[in-house]
Amino acid sequence: MFTYHCLNPIAEIGLSRFTAAYQKVDDIAAAKGILVRSAAMHELAVSDNLLAVARAGAGVNNIPLAKYAERGIVVFNTPGANANGVKELVIAGMLLASRDIVGGINWAYANKDDADIAKTAEKAKGKFAGTELQDKKIGIIGLGAIGGPVANLARNLGMEVYGYDPYLSVDGAWNLRHDIKHVTDLNVIFEECDFITIHVPLTDESKNTIDKEAIAKMKEGVIILNFSRDLLVNEAAVIEGIEAGKIRRYVTDFPNSTIAGQEGCIVIPHLGASTEESEDNCAKMAVKEMMNYLENGNIINSVNFPEVDMGVCRQKGRISIIHANKANMITKFTAFFGDQGINITDMMNKSKGEYGVTMFDIEAETTPDASKKLEAIPGVVRVRIVK
Repeated sequence: MFTYHCLNPIAEIGLSRFTAAYQKVDDIAAAKGILVRSAAMHELAVSDNLLAVARAGAGVNNIPLAKYAERGIVVFNTPGANANGVKELVIAGMLLASRDIVGGINWAYANKDDADIAKTAEKAKGKFAGTELQDKKIGIIGLGAIGGPVANLARNLGMEVYGYDPYLSVDGAWNLRHDIKHVTDLNVIFEECDFITIHVPLTDESKNTIDKEAIAKMKEGVIILNFSRDLLVNEAAVIEGIEAGKIRRYVTDFPNSTIAGQEGCIVIPHLGASTEESEDNCAKMAVKEMMNYLENGNIINSVNFPEVDMGVCRQKGRISIIHANKANMITKFTAFFGDQGINITDMMNKSKGEYGVTMFDIEAETTPDASKKLEAIPGVVRVRIVK
């Protein structure tokens, strides 16, 4: 029986995909898998029973990735599951920033008791006039699961699209319209574009991608959108840019004390993935990833371990070993099976950063005793008897 625990409410359409082999438990210490959305896990005590954490969403700032990697706990996320919801909100953000729609709505509400509001509106509407998206230049930093669709949709709206992504995959490139300009110098985005939107993961390297120096290179009246992570943008520098008239609007989906209520800022309360469809898609993907790992040992969309996929095991046994990414580890594993007289029918080894994952399909059932001997090999983090 596989046990799982939900730290946040997870859409039932996802949980319903668990088979009879799975049981939901209230005791987190008894769980082999944890499903989570935004709950903070950094100070959460988890037991050695825990094998996997599946984040129903893309960001994993709430999960201690390095600490879990040290314990052989695989962390998954659901890239692309909420992409359409975020993409649509980015376009809404562009419209809100280019036309003072919010100001106009607030005016109408404030004047709701005016019997002649229709006539008054004709005189007042000039204060809320804006500009259109068509023929404007938009620069998209990151052309992945969200940035790529934003680029295509912006092009469909008649915008001139510049995309920057040094890590663009072949599949990602194939999914982009041919008339999107792929630039290799980020400064082209800063210097040429009327709109700039950022869609990259938050890392030490990407933090403050848009800072005071970058803003200085931008066009007067630029609109900046951030629907990825607040720390990708130096918001103190953005406020300075707004006050100086350099930045027309800053649209962000991440409210904080620095930016909320500031003139020229449109702050949305983290609604990017807050659609029924996004929550359903994230839940379904998270459950699928967890089941595939617990039942087959396959690792798809992990953020702290490499991708390993050997499908369904057709042999008597399958064993998965998480270990340090260093020389001679595979030699030691194969020597162990050789000493036991166990034939290996298939294997896969992948590495990511400090860790590697090696999976073996063998012509024998694996015993707990064999598992303990493998765990005793220096550099081994965790051994799982999958079958």
